Amino acid sequence: MSSPSTVVVVTWRGREHVTACLDALAAQRSPHRTLVVDNASDDGTAELLAAHPSRPDVVRLPRNLGYAGGLAAVLDRVGTPYVAWLNDDAAPDPRWLSSLEEALDGDPRVAAATSSMVLADGATQSVGVALTADGHGVDVVLAGREVFGFCGGAALLRTDVLRRVGGVPAAFFCYYEDTDTAWRLRLAGYRVVSVGPARVRHRHGASTRPGSAPFHRWNERNRLLMLLRCAPAAVALREVARFAATTALLPFRSAVPDAANFRVGLRLRVLAEVLLRTPSALVARAGIGRRSTVSRGDVWRTWAGR
Repeated sequence: MSSPSTVVVVTWRGREHVTACLDALAAQRSPHRTLVVDNASDDGTAELLAAHPSRPDVVRLPRNLGYAGGLAAVLDRVGTPYVAWLNDDAAPDPRWLSSLEEALDGDPRVAAATSSMVLADGATQSVGVALTADGHGVDVVLAGREVFGFCGGAALLRTDVLRRVGGVPAAFFCYYEDTDTAWRLRLAGYRVVSVGPARVRHRHGASTRPGSAPFHRWNERNRLLMLLRCAPAAVALREVARFAATTALLPFRSAVPDAANFRVGLRLRVLAEVLLRTPSALVARAGIGRRSTVSRGDVWRTWAGR
């Protein structure tokens, strides 16, 4: 039987958790190809991948390109109708992939199906992504069938549609590559659905450290770049200006939250990186606009703040 899906697992120094991911993929009810992208791991991950009994296809990159960069690096190697994105610290239930495939099989306008991601304590981490009134992509734990976007830690997409809307934004490195992609799918007239039975157990933060300075840097930078690429111009400009104004006022505030994203140095670095990347973001914006069948304003009015 031919495999309808390729599951892409991006790993970096994943020796402590990638085996559980590969074991869970080997137990899937649906036949598939497993393609592991090793982001130049130096902790023995490469040897572990080579020895795993499932014998996954492995692409070892010469340097760490991040999650988005790893996905983008192998997209042209995917020859199946569907491509799954899966974190290396996620272990899907046996019916995970078949449940997602059924969602795409049932409606050609559904371009992405997102999973139910569950944390180690049993709490739900995500059943999809919502778009906030200020343009953040946030995990939702209660949702209907339709959601704005998918959580990139465990989702299935139509390969041809993903390519058609511009692929994966490799320069994001990690974070917001999923919400940016969801924006582009929505602008192209496609739907994203949440699939409750597609359950995944997730060791959240095993590969990155939520709350760390790099975490906040990538999140803040990539949100603004996503808005410059995809959102209505007034929204993008408002959020960049708001971020800059907040940064300028922080030294004069008497009480500032003790979090990395409120450090002036980090925020200035984010602004500098956004400014440096604005020309390429605007080029991408023009291309996204040419491919769109739904206006940016309509997507924003339909989904922002829901």
